[in-house]
Amino acid sequence: MIFLRQILISILQFEARLVLEKYKPKVVSIAGSVGKTSTKDALYAVLSKFYYVRKSSKGYGNELGLPLAILGCEKSGGNIFVWIRNIWRGIELMLFKEDYPDWLILEISVRKPKSMQKITTWLKSDIVIIGRFGDVPVHIEFFDTLDELILEKSKILRTLNKNGVIILNADDNHTLSLKNKAKNKVVTFGFNKEAVLTASNMQILYDNINGNPPAGGSAGGPVGIMFRVNYSGNSVPITILGALGVGHVYAALASLAVAAEIGLNVIESTQALKNYDLPPGRMRLLDGVKETLIIDDSYNSSPIACENAINTLEEIKISGRKIAVLGDMLELGRHTDEEHKKIGKLVAKVADVLVTVGIRAPNFALGAMNFGMDEKNIYQFEDSREAGKFVEQMIKKGDLVLVKGSQAVRMEKVVEEIMAHPEKSQELLVRQAQNV
Repeated sequence: MIFLRQILISILQFEARLVLEKYKPKVVSIAGSVGKTSTKDALYAVLSKFYYVRKSSKGYGNELGLPLAILGCEKSGGNIFVWIRNIWRGIELMLFKEDYPDWLILEISVRKPKSMQKITTWLKSDIVIIGRFGDVPVHIEFFDTLDELILEKSKILRTLNKNGVIILNADDNHTLSLKNKAKNKVVTFGFNKEAVLTASNMQILYDNINGNPPAGGSAGGPVGIMFRVNYSGNSVPITILGALGVGHVYAALASLAVAAEIGLNVIESTQALKNYDLPPGRMRLLDGVKETLIIDDSYNSSPIACENAINTLEEIKISGRKIAVLGDMLELGRHTDEEHKKIGKLVAKVADVLVTVGIRAPNFALGAMNFGMDEKNIYQFEDSREAGKFVEQMIKKGDLVLVKGSQAVRMEKVVEEIMAHPEKSQELLVRQAQNV
């Protein structure tokens, strides 16, 4: 069965390569360990103002998902008839002339050694964006060293065409180091003043209605972020509503780097980012029950992403308590215990209450207590739904709740228990198709 599956994948990859050669769309490949989906969605918002664009869907970033995204097909779920239909769809695209996207935006997901190497044998890119890795990236348990992980993920550069462009996050030294190995043109972005596109004056926006002081979940609470993008002597303000955190700044910068590179109007491009369709579970602001506010960062977790989320929690001004609900950070291998303790130390400085979820999460609690957090303000659970029910009972008006954890911990179940409009869970939360 595994052998047959590999044959079918090879056929789809062959078809995808031929379709790319026939229709010649521009291809943007997005790699790295943090922020790929946010970057993909921000770039889609910008490019779709000017072109016919297709972006890969969630879970379409591996050796099977990428050809399906290129062919515009769905996953088979093991159904042989869907496999056949997908292969036939590729044949149709090759035999007949159809309306095909001008741009493809592909999120590349690599978990294990040689995964990227397989993709580079057939995929070609016009632009490659590489975001942050961090010192202990997700998936590092499958690699002997950080350098090996970065080397594998950076192999995406091999897909670049001769005149292709590399866009790098200049705030991550691991990412920026790839600049020295690049043979193509490199454009950098970040808060780093040496970057080509720089962000500055980032601040949280509050809904200060009638001069009310900031208070989570009511008038005056946080509603988004604002910052400036500086490029070629110009400084443009950008507002992103409904989300918080530096990750959305990086997504906007990478998108505008692409826009500038292909000659789009950067000012007009920034307008697409104000109210674009933000990806769920990535620092999204949601109304909570009892006039509380939720920062829903439940899609996934890693040390650098968790640290950024807690730093954002620290910056917000609210009238109530700050509650951190953190699930296990997975795929960290030998770094697991220490990285959880480090995050616990950060939480102790920021949050009034810590709720942990998972079998590794007690190390969050241990780190927090070692740094002075009172044990009576720490609650530990193994199940996310149970934790959500507890949080729903203990939160009060004005509280701000950060929810974050790796995918397998299913922290969106916590959010569903405490959100003000659970009837919108299909629309607002991650992994609802799998929800149980």
